[in-house]
Amino acid sequence: MAWYQELLIGFDLETTGTDPREARIVTGAVIEVRDGQVLGHREWLADPGVEIPADAVAVHGISNERAAAEGAPGDRVADAIADVLTAYWRTGVPVVAYNAAFDLTLLSAELRRHGLPSLSDRLGGVDPAPVVDPYTIDRSVDRYRRGKRNLEAVCAEYGVALESAHDASADALAAARLACAIAVRHPKVASLGPAELHRRQIDWYAEWAADFQGFLRRKGDADAVVDAAWPMREPATRPA
Repeated sequence: MAWYQELLIGFDLETTGTDPREARIVTGAVIEVRDGQVLGHREWLADPGVEIPADAVAVHGISNERAAAEGAPGDRVADAIADVLTAYWRTGVPVVAYNAAFDLTLLSAELRRHGLPSLSDRLGGVDPAPVVDPYTIDRSVDRYRRGKRNLEAVCAEYGVALESAHDASADALAAARLACAIAVRHPKVASLGPAELHRRQIDWYAEWAADFQGFLRRKGDADAVVDAAWPMREPATRPA
């Protein structure tokens, strides 16, 4: 049976901002999916310990008042999510995250900020894997398609329902179903095992980053640097 027909773990974070090294977790979701069907679901609401900017509230709908009143401390949420994800990785189950370099970098930054064991520490010193990132895969297998590449647009392209964009649970489920839809359309993706698919995505992301960096420099930004690391970027020099 192909990887996309087996157990997949959809994962998503909604946050205080767009810089994964600085932003904090507001909500998180982990959803077990097999062959498109939901088997299990966990969701967290955090009190991030900082003000949630108005533009972030406008995206995910979680107010400062609700986060403070109902959210668990940010360190507990980050620790819990990391424990759940690493439990799946230890058994070889793929974690699916749309634009994984954002969510996993942010989770890693939160763990470091709170002095908690890293994802690698929890996995005995190995890097988190396998990760499936529909964003990275789609950009490689359909490189020249015009239009946006956000989750909503790519779900529309592959006919995947996205019930409520920027809700962590809805986005996590859509990411898992999108991974399956991409595999169905592109047999070369379906034919790879999870470990090989993970390795290919490292290369695909690096190729995209090099191309995009070259584009920016040709447009006049001579100092442009696009981080090529996937599925996790290096942490900031010091905890934020």
